[in-house]
Amino acid sequence: RWKTMVEGKFDFGFAVDLVRKDFALVFDEARRNGAELPVTALVDQFYAEVQSMGGNRWDSSSLIALLERKP
Repeated sequence: RWKTMVEGKFDFGFAVDLVRKDFALVFDEARRNGAELPVTALVDQFYAEVQSMGGNRWDSSSLIALLERKP
């Protein structure tokens, strides 16, 4: 997949919108049972940034796009 990732092609897998939907379910359950998920929360923030870049339907490999953005 590295070739497609470097080319900015992210339409091969599970969409970021769906990842974040599933994370929301995980966070709901974590709140119910008192679990703390700091790493999962960080990854969720990364996916939120991808969404803000227009990557709602991109796959999870699109996280690489965060490394390439300009500050």
